[in-house]
Amino acid sequence: MLGQDNEEASNEEEATDDTDENLFADVIDVSAKGSDAAYSFSVTISSPDTGCTQYADWWEVLTQEGDLVYRRVLAHSHTEEQPFTRSGGAVEIGPGQTIIVRAHMNTSGYGGVAMRGTVENGYEEIALESTFTADAENKGPLPESCAF
Repeated sequence: MLGQDNEEASNEEEATDDTDENLFADVIDVSAKGSDAAYSFSVTISSPDTGCTQYADWWEVLTQEGDLVYRRVLAHSHTEEQPFTRSGGAVEIGPGQTIIVRAHMNTSGYGGVAMRGTVENGYEEIALESTFTADAENKGPLPESCAF
């Protein structure tokens, strides 16, 4: 009986953790190529897409201070392709400039795992407060629709 109760509690915790994790889009890989002030980025995102009602609708590049440098709008959900990689650019940064790359969900906004680093030295995972530069959410370009 005791084992069963512990198992049920464990299953409840796992369900809660899955729910929390499935609210946001996580950036899990970032790479860049190109030249000074004209870099092309490839960003890999893991997100709980279910269709146009819930999907990762963009990824963006920000300065450490929170200034929006570039946004790649995603025109559709990626329910059958997880994780997925999309490229964008040209991003006007220098090779040693530290930037943050994060993703956005149309339903829950910011809050997933982001990456911070430089073109020269690569990128590593960082946890940002969901309020970090939350006003960027209203800056363009913004999605006009969702294809599927």
